Amino acid sequence: MKNWDVAVIACFLLACSSPARAADVYVAPDGSDAWSGELPAPNAGGTDGPLATLRAARDAARRLDREKPRRILVRGGKYFLREPLLLEPRDSGVTIEAVQGEEAMLCGGRKVTGWQHSDEHFWVAKLPDVAGGDWDFRLLVVNGQFRKRARLPRSGFFIHRSEFKVPWMSTTGGGWRRKPTREELTTLKYRPEDLGPWLDMANAEVTVYHMWDESVVGVASMDERAHTLTFSNPAGHPPGAFGVKKYVVWNVRQGMKEPGQWYLDRSAGNVVYWPLPGEDMTTADVMAPTVESIIRLRGTKEEPVRDVVLRNLTLSVTSTPLIAGGFGAGKFDGALSVNFAHNCRLRNLSLVNIGGQGIKAQNCTGLRIEDCEARDIGACGIIVRGSDALVTDNHVFRVGVLYPSAIGIRLAGKGGRITHNEVHDTPYSAITCSGADHRIENNLIYRPMKELHDGAGIYITFCKRIIVRGNVIRDIVDTGGYGASAYYLDEQAEGCLVENNLSVNVVRPSHNHMARYNTILNNVFISDGDATLTFPKSSDYRFEKNVIYAKGKIAVSNPTAITSSSGNVFFSGKGAVQGAPPGTLHTDPRFLDLENGDYRFAPGSPALRSEIKPVDVSAAGRRRPRRM
Repeated sequence: MKNWDVAVIACFLLACSSPARAADVYVAPDGSDAWSGELPAPNAGGTDGPLATLRAARDAARRLDREKPRRILVRGGKYFLREPLLLEPRDSGVTIEAVQGEEAMLCGGRKVTGWQHSDEHFWVAKLPDVAGGDWDFRLLVVNGQFRKRARLPRSGFFIHRSEFKVPWMSTTGGGWRRKPTREELTTLKYRPEDLGPWLDMANAEVTVYHMWDESVVGVASMDERAHTLTFSNPAGHPPGAFGVKKYVVWNVRQGMKEPGQWYLDRSAGNVVYWPLPGEDMTTADVMAPTVESIIRLRGTKEEPVRDVVLRNLTLSVTSTPLIAGGFGAGKFDGALSVNFAHNCRLRNLSLVNIGGQGIKAQNCTGLRIEDCEARDIGACGIIVRGSDALVTDNHVFRVGVLYPSAIGIRLAGKGGRITHNEVHDTPYSAITCSGADHRIENNLIYRPMKELHDGAGIYITFCKRIIVRGNVIRDIVDTGGYGASAYYLDEQAEGCLVENNLSVNVVRPSHNHMARYNTILNNVFISDGDATLTFPKSSDYRFEKNVIYAKGKIAVSNPTAITSSSGNVFFSGKGAVQGAPPGTLHTDPRFLDLENGDYRFAPGSPALRSEIKPVDVSAAGRRRPRRM
């Protein structure tokens, strides 16, 4: 056999044995949907090159051989989507990613231009679609930054006079003892010194605060004699429920108190903005949202979307409707919305300046969300409901900027993992979990629970066999109401394990409510003030080998819920301990360097003698991002 025959045969065998090369479709800001999309840049003659829109690129990928890998490669730049990019079961196996080294932003809105100087402070842009009632929005982005809406009062809250004294029976108990009437859900009594005839009802929106959520409502009418507002849409709970009487008014001219604020004048069809010092509105990049979602994966139970990869993209600027979002603002969709998907991967995505949820995934199996960033999000950062989910190495912060009941990461279903995430600066809980057999491990959480109540750094409820291990939670300020905790096992939490965790500067490190058969083992809880461990309506707890260190007093409520205890070490700087379980050693555990954050035990520590293992949380938080 001749040498060239051998070479030909070798090449043939190599081609047969090698994985199929991906077929690529390119999209670029300078592309054209009349071109093939086979070239990364326009050719010299201007007759072919990349496509211009994601929709055309998706359609081109659909025409490729589905038995081979298919990629949509997105060149750097901004892409304004007039409607969500829909990926269906026939798009299974496709990868959409930015070209390596380039930054591609998918925007769910449009630019606002034509700014005119109005008076000493304000600039105005005319929006005919707003005047015609065809466009409404609650988010404005200027030069890449989220801008605050006009607000009254400037800080803090107004206090209303509405009352709703019906007892809350718990979620398990069915909610309110008596169902609220529509009038109770749409009426608020205000103090006359707070509001007056100047209130522009066409523009005004109200956030009514509850205990663990809020309601955003419009104003339908105002009775100045009775000092009553009637809402245009019902609140989720009646004003005054849970004894909470706080509210805020948005989007009125009187609320323009400082640079960087804006409001939408629906009557005049204008958006009004007060520029920051140095901002030139003749050249400013201003965007307002037109859609609720930017990308939607939509399968069915019988035929899910499979093996889709979204990678190295930025999603920005989405809207929300005027409705009460409920717990976790759960009624809103995600900028990236997934329903009925199998083995899909979301990697190295940035979700920035989003009106609703960042990522919202439901009915998914094997979903992977890795190395993503979610910041300046109106509602939750990441929501996943399904089985075998992995949410890892993500950075989630400044969520809930429009809806304070928002949660950093929310998981429901079965067999999921939330690991190595960094979550901080959330108005409500940082991580919540329900379902069964999940693991919440090695997460770094700080400054959650900045506005609402009855939540925690890690909050789990309606769940079984959840493992919470190796996490760090610090700096929770209890703002009242039902309190704020580090680790919270709520209604129907059963068979769960809270082990080898650390909390620092949290008054209530462990709160347990209507929970049973759970274990709290080998944790270190440190407080600069008092420390309170609570077990209302709970039972059959194992509480062993935990260190509680408080510069103030320590109190354990309902200690009879603890049926097994040993090896615990409590230290109160004031020498005041109440309700400690049997066998507790009352002494200083002797950390190596408490003031400088070294929480290892010093040689000869009583904690070591009690066989408490040092809590190693060095792995908590994000690892180095793994870019592909």
